[in-house]
Amino acid sequence: MILSEERQSHWAHLLTDSIWNDDMVDYTDEDQALRLAKVAIKEFVNEDSAVDKRARDKVASLKRGVVEGSPEWEVLYKKYYEEERKKNG
Repeated sequence: MILSEERQSHWAHLLTDSIWNDDMVDYTDEDQALRLAKVAIKEFVNEDSAVDKRARDKVASLKRGVVEGSPEWEVLYKKYYEEERKKNG
């Protein structure tokens, strides 16, 4: 998943505002809560990008030369992507 820093910041604002408005949490430091949300989102995006790359590399390494975008490629990519996600928890 590719999200620009601007989009990540937007999601962090939505997340912290939603938690605050639903009275799930009372922040003692709103700026710190926003910074932590941004860090968490950035880590998720980075991890997802790494999983995506490993899954794409696995499909590309197959000897039979599966063409990206083909139905077979899609099936294999989804399979390897899920395997990689499970490895990372």
